[in-house]
Order: sequence, then C-alpha cells, then structure tokens
Amino acid sequence: MISIKKYIVSGFITFSVFLLGQVSTTSKFPQNIESVPISAVKDLGIEKSLLTPKEQLDININSYINDATFRNANWGFIVYDPKNKKIVSSYNESTPLVPASTTKLLTTETAMNLLSEKFVWNTQLEYSGSIDETGILNGNLYIVGSGDPSLGTGKAGSARYSDIVLDFLAKISEKGITKVNGDIIIQTAVFKENKMVTLPENIVWLDGNNYYLPVGSTANIEPRNEKFLVKNNLSGNNKRFFYVSPYIHKMVYSDVFEGNVLNTKLPDAPAFLANNFRKSLIKNKIPVTGKVVPKMTDINPEERTIIATYKSPTLGEIIYETNQKSDNALSEAILRMVGFQKFGDQTLESGKLAVVDHLKNISMDFDGLNYVDGSGLSRSNTITPIAQVKFLSSLMKEKYFKNYFDSLPIAGQTGTLKKMFFGNGYGQIFAKTGTLNKVKCLAGYIKTNKGTTLAFSLLVNNYNGSLNVLKSKMERLLEPTLDL
Repeated sequence: MISIKKYIVSGFITFSVFLLGQVSTTSKFPQNIESVPISAVKDLGIEKSLLTPKEQLDININSYINDATFRNANWGFIVYDPKNKKIVSSYNESTPLVPASTTKLLTTETAMNLLSEKFVWNTQLEYSGSIDETGILNGNLYIVGSGDPSLGTGKAGSARYSDIVLDFLAKISEKGITKVNGDIIIQTAVFKENKMVTLPENIVWLDGNNYYLPVGSTANIEPRNEKFLVKNNLSGNNKRFFYVSPYIHKMVYSDVFEGNVLNTKLPDAPAFLANNFRKSLIKNKIPVTGKVVPKMTDINPEERTIIATYKSPTLGEIIYETNQKSDNALSEAILRMVGFQKFGDQTLESGKLAVVDHLKNISMDFDGLNYVDGSGLSRSNTITPIAQVKFLSSLMKEKYFKNYFDSLPIAGQTGTLKKMFFGNGYGQIFAKTGTLNKVKCLAGYIKTNKGTTLAFSLLVNNYNGSLNVLKSKMERLLEPTLDL
C-alpha cells in the first residue's frame, strides 16, 4: 500500500516542478525529488518531516549544482555505508579532485600499519672508555638517534632540545664526569625495542647492545653467507650482521660482512642536539677536548655504557597531533620515516613508494589517485571521493582503527573542526580537513543519530566566494546525514 506521505510529497513535488518549469526552461537536470532546490521546497511549504533523510540529502546536493558558490566549482561528494558497502548518496564521486590535507589520511594510516601506533624513537646518550677517580672520561660520548620526527619540537608532548640537554647534563653529573677527553660522536640506529618483524631494506645492520647500527649496503652481498633466522633472539656474543636479503627478500643474517659503501640516505643524526649539548657541557664547566663528529657507519663499534635514553611520544600520539592540527612538517617527516623503515632510505621518493606499495596491498582504488607528497600541499595530489570512502571503510576492521579514528578532529570540539558544526553535527562528525587557496575538503566518518557509522568525502575545488560561506554550506549539505 502506498503511504499517504508519498501522495503528499508527490503532490508537492509535482506542483513545485510545474512552477519551476514556468520560471525556467534552461535546466539540464531532471525535475524530480532529487533535483528540486531546497529553497523551492521551503517556499512551497513542504514540511521537512515529510521527506526522508536521503531525500533531503539528494535535494541539498542538487540545490548546490547551480548555487553561486558551487556553480563553477569542480566538486564531488559521497556518503557511504561501510557495513553494507553501498553508496547512500553521491555526486561526481568518481572525479579526481585535489584533496589538500585529507592526503594525510593516507600518510598517517600507512605509518600506523607498517610501524604500529606504539612505535617510539629513542635518542640515547652513551660513553666509551673509562672514568678515572677525578671524574675525567677518557673516551667518547655518543648520541645515538633513530630519526625521531618530533625530536626537540615540543610537538605531541615531545621535549624541546633545551629540556633534553638539561636531562643529559643531570645524568652526566650523576656519573661524576667532570671532563671529556674525547669527541661527541653522533650516529643513527634502529632500536630493538620496537620489535619490528624486519629491518629496513637495502642496509646491512650490525647487532649492537640494544640497537642495530648500519655498516653498509646489501649491494653485492654474498648470498652463500646468508643464514635464516630461526628465532628473534640468538644466543652468544658473536658479531652478526642482519639484513633483508636482496635475493630471497626475507630477513637473514651473516657472521661475516666485508663491507661496502652505504648508498642510502639515513635519517639525520641528532647534530643540533649534540652541538647544544657540547656547548652546555662547557658552559657548566665540563670541558670537552674533542668535537661533534658524525659517524654514518660503524663496523667495529667501541664498547659503550648507556647514560640516558630519551623516548619520543608514540607514533599514535604523533599522528594525533598531525591530524588534529594538520601539521605539514610532521606529516612529511612521517612520510620519510615510513620510507626509511621500509626501504632504508629517508627520501621523499622512498616514502611515496612505501605508501603506494601499502595502498596496493590493501586494494586501494587507484583510479584518479596521484600521491605526490605526505601532507597534501601539492596541487598535483588527486583522489576520487569514492576511493576515499572505500579506503576509510576498509580501516574499520584494523586493530589500530580506534587510535586512527581518535586522531581525527571532532566537529565543534577539537582540532581543525573546532570552529565548525556548532549546531547540527556537533560531536558527530570525525573528519580530516583540507584547505588550499580555493580548495576546501572534508573526509572522515559520521556517527548518525541511530548510532550508525558512515564514511563520507566532500572535496570542493575552485569554489566562488568566501571560505566562511562555503564552510556554512558544507555544514548544511551534511545535516541530513545525521538522520540516515
């Protein structure tokens, strides 16, 4: 039986279509419930309660097609049901568009997937040699870093350089060191604490006390020396070299390594920290006879003693800061760190390759995708709205999804969404924003009034008018989704 509601709505729509037809005959869009401007519906007195949320959403979409703000824009929109894997409503969902900072959704998720949200970077202070009865260290100080993207920035709860230096000075005093007869040597390592399944590729790593030091490249490695790892913790104190075999692409080790030139770009050793530390030692009347010396590879490391270890915030905390504040510097640092952890090469190209490889592994829709940087600053980045929502939907089954979801700004409450959705949508939309000149984007999740989670993407390029007007219209467009 056809409901009375449908008769009423149909009558209103038929009448509105008739009136609209008298006013204009130039529209190329069908005059049905999905193409009636919301203003016409309001003018004709159609009660909002007579329309389903989807009908309201479709009317909103079509009212924007000839809207002054959207008329000359290139834009796409989609609401997607992750549970049923169906499109709820959409417009231009397969059009490649500039995503701006919603690109960070791909960068940060790749990092969580490859490294885990609990991943931390260590920066360790050590010494070699011996300390005599007067406190003179006859040996070197070592600062061993691991590429911490937040080191010294104060971001995500990380310490600033001055605080790390003060802590290192305190630990030096506790050791009773009054003078350093040696250098301050800076190095980069991969710490065992993270319990990674494999080490970064293309580099041979020497097993140290609690980290691996780079000693050379896997180029021209001798495959006959390779031994399979039976277990992670091998007994004995023999020198062992670990690497991902370029021949079988699995983790192996060797008891011998002749050594060759390291041809990849390691994360920068903590030179700024080391130089500040040296100045502070001298200022505090602890002379240092040597200099700050970088040591990229170390095939015969000195025996060392740990003095202090500074730990970064977790990757999850750094990603929270990145997505909440849309921090471009952190996202680019994360991209390069992902490239290093995967390929042993901290370059933009390696980072991009690591992300693209990951997206292929999770069956990302590559139609219209162009991933150029980690932050979304480049206008050469493109993605389709349908690809974004399918990507976001696929993450809901991942073990790290809660941390990833929690990193997104909340409508009207946190991050870059704090000044939007003060009315409808407050606390119900969790999304990454993206903003460039004449580009405004939102992509994330909607918690409906029924408790359903939907994925959505709204990418607007080349809009007319002010950003504030556009943001207001974006809020209005999304309003009916809350009742889906």
